[in-house]
Amino acid sequence: WSHEVAANVPSGKLFKAAMLDWHNLGPKIVPDFIASGSVLSGGGAVGSVREIKMSNPELPFNYLKERLDFVDHEKFEVKNTLVEGGGLGKQFESASTHFKFEPLSNNGCIVKVTASYKLLPGVNVESAKAKEGVTHHIKAAEAYLLANPTAYA
Repeated sequence: WSHEVAANVPSGKLFKAAMLDWHNLGPKIVPDFIASGSVLSGGGAVGSVREIKMSNPELPFNYLKERLDFVDHEKFEVKNTLVEGGGLGKQFESASTHFKFEPLSNNGCIVKVTASYKLLPGVNVESAKAKEGVTHHIKAAEAYLLANPTAYA
């Protein structure tokens, strides 16, 4: 599936907050969804693995580990692959997500998201819930940046 989210903050700041530092920022601004986050290996470079532990009991999983496969700091793009948790082995054989933060002339941006899943036999995935989760993620980071204009400068 693919999805787009408009935001009223610069693409570079949102990219840093919502992607590169989400394991630190997410638990602070959406504690109802994210309990904690950490980089397990790699220090944030390509090949790094981070873990996000969820706090929402309504989610079908309580954690996910993702590997950073690609990052372009100038074009504000990142691609992650799920390596453990998050439905891997239960719903998905594999799952990856590509995010691109495109600047707009009004100093805002459009976040373009493309998710690629290889589903296990007999599994149907409701993409509407995934899109809702991505929108919530981006809008939470946007709200934080609007309230804290010097953050991630």
